[in-house]
Amino acid sequence: MAAPGPGEYFSVGSHVSCLTCLGQRLQGEVVAFDYQSKMLTLKCASSSGKSNLNDVILINLAYVSEVEIINDRTETPPPLASLNVSKLANRARTEKEDKLSQAYAISAGVSVEGQQLFQTIHKTIKDCKWQEKNIIVMDDVVISPPYQVENCRGKEGSALSHVRKIVEKHFRDVESQKSMQRSQAQQTQKDSTLSS
Repeated sequence: MAAPGPGEYFSVGSHVSCLTCLGQRLQGEVVAFDYQSKMLTLKCASSSGKSNLNDVILINLAYVSEVEIINDRTETPPPLASLNVSKLANRARTEKEDKLSQAYAISAGVSVEGQQLFQTIHKTIKDCKWQEKNIIVMDDVVISPPYQVENCRGKEGSALSHVRKIVEKHFRDVESQKSMQRSQAQQTQKDSTLSS
């Protein structure tokens, strides 16, 4: 491996190309390098094809067979962009609440179907929570096990109607996915029978 030796490093802002032990070529701008752990962070063109976005890749140089410096940066890199700490703290708090909610559902013995439905609703309506085994949406709608459309209760109106539509679509999508998996399994079975 052509990784840096003792006292050597990759300069932030340099452009490098790495060949992984799996034969994948990765190329990008060095964002960070940690000598002790031999971890290199590259900023690369977005895999989505959007020019205003970038992919950030962490590379363990222990799994790289070749590193080539395409363009070494010698001048001081520009200062890092400031971080919105309150936005990051809010995101961390929200993620923690979501994980605690998932853990609560598991410990309360909620079915996998109920947990999946909760996740689907939560993507559209953030104001949903667990109350024992019931899903409470916007403090107006209660969905009780087995979490079907007919298990949605609340004051008749747009909130109840909207939640029912989400539940209906969720189970339609789940059934469609199961149907597709069955047909793929049957096709695989046919293919293996024909090749025997």
